[in-house]
Amino acid sequence: MKILIDADGCPVVDISIEVAKEYDTECIILCDTAHFFERSGASTITVSKGADSVDFKIVNLLQKGDIVVTQDYGLAAMCLAKDAFAINQNGLIFDTHNIDSLLNSRYNAKKVRAAGGRIKGPSKRRPEQDKDFRESLCKLCKNHSR
Repeated sequence: MKILIDADGCPVVDISIEVAKEYDTECIILCDTAHFFERSGASTITVSKGADSVDFKIVNLLQKGDIVVTQDYGLAAMCLAKDAFAINQNGLIFDTHNIDSLLNSRYNAKKVRAAGGRIKGPSKRRPEQDKDFRESLCKLCKNHSR
């Protein structure tokens, strides 16, 4: 098992690395050339800037049982298809029970934006979200470590 972080715009990179250390798990940060990440306790892979380039690199590296930290529902669905785990920055563990409705809501929001409508963005991040994320990631690591 390893933890792969879709790091572009990810507010929980440091927490993910801390949890990886606690569970003696490899941690890999993935980003595109528009971002720079270098953290102790994790290796970094930088890919060319482009639509979904980080997502495709993650899917290519992914193995059964790995954990991916991502806000992207599409990437989460691909992870589930490869028998891996996906978790978002707020601690939501993506699974076969919630991914379809999440993908559908993303599709509907895209239709609204394409028609000129506006969708309210996320609210300011709260400390409780970091706590929830840490707890969920620890749960995944504990239940699925080899």
